Amino acid sequence: MSNEDKKSKFSTLVIEGTRYKTLLNKKYENRKFWKKIDQKKVYAFIPGTVVKLYVKKGQKVKKGDSLLLLEAMKMRNIIGAPRDGVVKKLNVKEGEKLYKDQLMVELE
Repeated sequence: MSNEDKKSKFSTLVIEGTRYKTLLNKKYENRKFWKKIDQKKVYAFIPGTVVKLYVKKGQKVKKGDSLLLLEAMKMRNIIGAPRDGVVKKLNVKEGEKLYKDQLMVELE
């Protein structure tokens, strides 16, 4: 690889105000970016199966109320409401298999 090829692949990385010229690997370039958690949306934290729904659309819930039962790796996890609100939409149904980070419930 010539020096000209190397120069064109350099990226500028800023860390605490200091600028660095560096070569970035594919893993770094394809990373997931951090985003603020939306307390109105509940996502599956692990792949699993919805065993039971405890709420219906339009139902009022308080922080910590049980929304659904998610079975993953032979363990049953009760998924609670992250905040007070009203169930706007249920994106899952009983018996459905979920993947990690799948949207399960939306609150208003």
